[in-house]
Amino acid sequence: MSDTLKKLAALAALEEIRDGMVVGLGSGSTASIFIRELGKAGLKIVGIPTSEESRRIAEEVGIQVTTFREHPQIDVTVDGADEVSPQLDLIKGLGGALVREKIVAHASNRVVIIVDESKLVDQLGAKTVIPVEVIPLAVPRLLVHLKNARVREKNGQPFTTDNGNTILDWQHGPIADPAALEKQLKCMTGVVDSGIFAKVAGCVIVAGSSGIRKLT
Repeated sequence: MSDTLKKLAALAALEEIRDGMVVGLGSGSTASIFIRELGKAGLKIVGIPTSEESRRIAEEVGIQVTTFREHPQIDVTVDGADEVSPQLDLIKGLGGALVREKIVAHASNRVVIIVDESKLVDQLGAKTVIPVEVIPLAVPRLLVHLKNARVREKNGQPFTTDNGNTILDWQHGPIADPAALEKQLKCMTGVVDSGIFAKVAGCVIVAGSSGIRKLT
C-alpha cells in the first residue's frame, strides 16, 4: 500500500476516535501512520500500545500512554492486518507483535482494522503464513507438530518478540475454520498465541484505487 493510501486509511480511522477515549494503538507501518495522525489531531485520549515501537511513536507525538492497570477496558483499537477474509477474520503478526495485539484487541469494545485492498482474500491463509509465538524451549517440539513451519529469523538470528519469545511461521494454506484452528493452536503446550484473529474485527477500512470503503 502506498504511503498516500495508508494515510487515507489512517485518516478514515480517526473518525472513530472521540475525546475521552482509551485507544488501542496497533503495530506495523499503517498503524504507525495512524498513531502519528492521532497525535496531530490533538484529541484528549490515552493510548495502550501493542508494541514497544508503537509506544515509542506515541510518546514521540505526545499521546499519553497508559496501562491496563489504570484502564482495563479499551474503547476502540485501530490496527492493521496481513490478510482479511470475507467474514472479516484476520491473519496478523508478520511484524511480530501478535500476542500484544491480540490482548489489546480482546480488551476492546470495538476493533477497527486498516488495510489496502491487496490484503483481502477469498479464504484466510491463501497468501501468507500463520505466525505462531512460542516459548523458546518448546521450539523443537512444536516444529515436529507444525509441519512446514520455520523459525522466523532477523539478521541471521532467531527473531525475538517484545515478550522474549520466538515466532514460528507456519505455511498452512487455506483455512477452512479459522476459529477452530485458532483454538487448536492455543491449546498446544508452549504456544503463547497465533496470528489468527477470528471474529475480532468490528470494521475493516479498505484503501484502494477507488478510494475508501468500510466493511462491517
